[in-house]
Amino acid sequence: MSASLLIDARSLVRRFGSFRAVDGVDLAVSAGEVVGFLGPNGAGKTTTMRMITGFLEPTSGRASLCGFDVGSDPLAAKRCLGYLPEGAPAYPDMRVDEFLRFVARARGLRGAQARSGIARGIDLLGLNSVRKQSIETLSKGYKRRVGFAQALLHDPPVLILDEPTDGLDPNQKHEVRSLIRTMGEQGGKAIVLSTHILEEVEAVCTRAVVIARGQTVFDGTPAELDAKAPDSVRQGRLDHVFRELTRSASVDKKEVLV
Repeated sequence: MSASLLIDARSLVRRFGSFRAVDGVDLAVSAGEVVGFLGPNGAGKTTTMRMITGFLEPTSGRASLCGFDVGSDPLAAKRCLGYLPEGAPAYPDMRVDEFLRFVARARGLRGAQARSGIARGIDLLGLNSVRKQSIETLSKGYKRRVGFAQALLHDPPVLILDEPTDGLDPNQKHEVRSLIRTMGEQGGKAIVLSTHILEEVEAVCTRAVVIARGQTVFDGTPAELDAKAPDSVRQGRLDHVFRELTRSASVDKKEVLV
């Protein structure tokens, strides 16, 4: 594996009974890359991310983080990982700072290292004004930001973010997108960002991967994705391409668009 390749998923398959939710997905992400992971509802995005993070065992295939196999060496792999899952579950009766201390302890952070990680998470996500509030009293946007903060406490080289801007207002979205872009460009992290917002891909991502019915139908730069729209389409070009890529009833893996 290349020294800079931090996420390496190969031939991931996940069946639920006779249904193939994910059908042979590959995903390789190097340090400094921010990959937009796109697809319609039910395409297999969340299932793929759960397999890469070790929260769901693949039916077949393998994934590694920072060179550690997620299946055979899960603890070492997860030490490299910051994960913001769908819904960002948290303990509602805990205060924000209590919850972050709890996560820091679970991550094995102690003393100055824990305090530094918590302070960094609170500062980066703008949580200082709500740090003493219980999580159940927060707005959806602030709850999402708390979830993002917990993923950053140990300054991981790999981030898997499932809809990180869900519930944020326009100003908050701009701030979080800028943070993600900076962590990729300047922080050298490998970041996978699942989103339904195509403008987010243009604003933040260095690559876009589109899946439909559990299979990859595009892997390339946002500019290459835009270039697939005909010249006659002047507005919503990425939306047009996305619809074209994902509307077919079946996908031939031999005809993946690159």
